[in-house]
Amino acid sequence: MIELKNVERSYKTGHTETWVLRRIGLTIKEGEFVTFMGPSGAGKSSLLNVLALLDDGWLGEYWFGETPVHSLNRKQRADLARQRIGMVFQSYHLLDDLTVAENIDLPLSYKNFPAKERQGMVADILDRFQIVAKKDLFPSQLSGGQQQLVGIARAVVHAPALLLADEPTGNLHSTQAREIMELFCQLNRAGTTIVQVTHSEENARYGKRIVELRDGWHTRDEPLPAKPTPEKTTPEKTTEVGSK
Repeated sequence: MIELKNVERSYKTGHTETWVLRRIGLTIKEGEFVTFMGPSGAGKSSLLNVLALLDDGWLGEYWFGETPVHSLNRKQRADLARQRIGMVFQSYHLLDDLTVAENIDLPLSYKNFPAKERQGMVADILDRFQIVAKKDLFPSQLSGGQQQLVGIARAVVHAPALLLADEPTGNLHSTQAREIMELFCQLNRAGTTIVQVTHSEENARYGKRIVELRDGWHTRDEPLPAKPTPEKTTPEKTTEVGSK
């Protein structure tokens, strides 16, 4: 799905150039669940922003399937991101003046879906995530776990091929964090390719592979043993996270 060749990123401050990514070579196959780890300042979020097409200032080659991202202009990259990529942020990034249903509908508004089809897709995801009762509430009326659940619902409502998550449980307590990670496993088993950034060893164990970065360099890459699948798993629906 993804191949990076000699990807580099630096920032200039006056006459000083600081490198945050150095000669990154990385392949991510369809259906993988990959975790980026490393100390603060290692380049994890910088690399995730490259994958998410949120950053245009990198050098090197980035292939998304057969598409040479490095040859696309900004509009073409934005279109690719809207069509193929979902993003989950640590700080939720929900719009305060939109309801839960309206926040989830937002990615669909960038596509050419008829209004009735969009309404059906939002209704399906609300039901799948068991948050139908929250659909008319605003983010300020939700707990942190519920806001993160809405953020994930928004990220996956358009069935992205790639789901990216930047410290998705950083603001949640341990029970909520486990529920979010189990949800990621359900999505991965259903076919979604996932890349997460985390400092949490526990969260990393939910994935299938660890990629470690240090000082912008790709220093370690190894598979993880498969996590046992619970006997009773219902991928079609999730349990509600973090009741208020």
